[in-house]
Amino acid sequence: MIRKDFTLNHLGCASCAGKIEKRIQALPEIESAEIVFSLKKLILETDSEKSMTSSIPKIKSIIKSIEPNVNLIETPSSASPLATWFELAGKHKYLLFAAILFIISFIVQNDYIAFTLLFVAYMLSGYSVILSGLKNLFTGSVMDEKFLMTIATLSAWAINKPHEAVAVMLFFSIGEIFEDRAVDDSRNAVKSLLKMTPSVATVCIDNLLLETPPKDVLAGSIILIRPGERIPLDGTIQEGKSLVDTSAITGESTPLNLKIGDLVFSGSINKTGSLKVRVDKPYEESTIKRIMTLVENAVSKKAATEKFITRFAKVYTPLVVFAAIAMVILFPLLNIFTIRESIYKAAVFLVISCPCALVVSIPLAFFSGIGAASKHGILIKGGNHLETLGKVKTLLFDKTGTLTNGTFNITRIKSVSGFSENEILSYAAHVESRSTHPIAISILSAYGKKVLQNSIEDFQEIPGRGVQALIDEKLILVGNSHLMSSFNVLHETVSSVGVVIYVAINNIYAGHLIVSDTLKDRVYDGLSQLRYEGINKMIMVSGDRKEIAENLAWSLKFDACHADLLPEEKVSVVEEYANKQIIGFVGDGINDAPALATANVGISMGALGSDAAIEASDVVIMNDDIGRIAKAVSISKAVRAISLQNITVALGAKIAIMILALFGLANMWAAVFADVGVTLLAVLNSIRIVKKRY
Repeated sequence: MIRKDFTLNHLGCASCAGKIEKRIQALPEIESAEIVFSLKKLILETDSEKSMTSSIPKIKSIIKSIEPNVNLIETPSSASPLATWFELAGKHKYLLFAAILFIISFIVQNDYIAFTLLFVAYMLSGYSVILSGLKNLFTGSVMDEKFLMTIATLSAWAINKPHEAVAVMLFFSIGEIFEDRAVDDSRNAVKSLLKMTPSVATVCIDNLLLETPPKDVLAGSIILIRPGERIPLDGTIQEGKSLVDTSAITGESTPLNLKIGDLVFSGSINKTGSLKVRVDKPYEESTIKRIMTLVENAVSKKAATEKFITRFAKVYTPLVVFAAIAMVILFPLLNIFTIRESIYKAAVFLVISCPCALVVSIPLAFFSGIGAASKHGILIKGGNHLETLGKVKTLLFDKTGTLTNGTFNITRIKSVSGFSENEILSYAAHVESRSTHPIAISILSAYGKKVLQNSIEDFQEIPGRGVQALIDEKLILVGNSHLMSSFNVLHETVSSVGVVIYVAINNIYAGHLIVSDTLKDRVYDGLSQLRYEGINKMIMVSGDRKEIAENLAWSLKFDACHADLLPEEKVSVVEEYANKQIIGFVGDGINDAPALATANVGISMGALGSDAAIEASDVVIMNDDIGRIAKAVSISKAVRAISLQNITVALGAKIAIMILALFGLANMWAAVFADVGVTLLAVLNSIRIVKKRY
């Protein structure tokens, strides 16, 4: 399957975008076609390169027949500088001139001159609308907004309402300019959050510095990053140390103090010292490129609300148009209104017949929500997941790697039988020095001295029990209670919330160490924020020992805890909850993939640079802050609330004006507001999501 993305330059009509999409989908060589209006993006899929190439001229012809000013460009869309209001006035000077003539027509006393001024103003402001409407009529688009607007204004002329005909066309055209600018402003507001890759990377070749586009830099190259520069590619520091601002990626405001051997991620800003970095991944696999791709592709995964509005729009316009036709025919026949009155009321209905306020603003609200989340280091992989997240009342959490760091510290050492604590730690460290288990690493870290490897003989790792070795001709056993019992070592049974490591020397119980996992920073605050956002049930799902998991769960005030679970048992628990309600599962994204996929919303934590985490989950928190999930829930609720506001205001205004028009209490000026004015208000309301502080 061949996929290509195109930019639809100057696309400003959501209704027209839908028509273009439908006609492209009907082409036999096209497997799939989708227009993402919020990004002015066309996504095409064909079965071969030949089919793709042959379809392009046909697609361009379809676009020109519906929207003559729209151009198809085979490049990814990007944020571009918005025109100033002065530049817009210059570009649309004919509209400015039409507005001046319209105002003068109210002043002049001569009816003939006033009529002439109004006619010229009408043609100046409406010629592109009329031309486009007529073209669409010949292509079978009878329900086209511009054709209906043309019929409505010509009806106004026919019943001697020239001022209202000009006002409708003038304000419709001006409103479209404002609407397009507001939509472009929102696109740029979101894209500016993602425009975090510098145009060049400074590559070090021997003693030369070569400025190269990031996409041309090969993995393994050494690049120089000066203070104040944005990091262009993912890599490992080879020389230097510096404070690095990762807020653009993780939303974390505190810069990281990085040194040789540490990883750096593209999109971050080098704050203080110069760094030389070995590039680990090409640009296409870099963190910032993955984020940009995820956010742009997320817009195509529509939420249920977006799908409903799309279906509703297909029904709404025909209903209103048929109502207008029925008025013209039935009202005079039933002697309810005169023909002139009926035509005027029908014209008001035609002006209101376009559902643009909904078709534009609802997808824009979800697009803005996804962009706002990315600003806080939260990647949401679709409007569907964003909408579902706001409905979640129950969250299930994995323990290790999600709530805890998965790193162990020795919290207690107890010695018996005349042995000292230092002896126990020393023997345990020597035996565990040949193991790669996290607990072994924590014991070596606590010991903090060099281990003499030549003193260790006959090392054996006993699966599920521990390790044994000879040190200075002494048999050292380090492991769990089962290991002690298998060697008939008499020992006490210790109950602890941590992992108990027993130590025996020459089959004599010498004591034990207690190793505990450490809680991640800000966990308590994050869980409190989730409660505040309406998550009323939190459950721990862990493969850890029951007493360890339950102790942590109760200390964090969880509502339930399921422990001692194998991976498949963990999935079964998630399924059980998911069958009863909408749930989210929070895991580390690497070993929790089945559970993440099973939940209604899978949320992976601390996934910076992790391909597995991004693939497995629906929502990716780019750092380890549980509080970011609360921000994501808050953004989801804001999107749902603003979408509901837009639907209520848009439909409410249109229905109110139609009812008032039936009773002669609303004219075409009010109809223009219900169409263009409400659309503009809905678009501006949707943009608030990006601007809002969460």
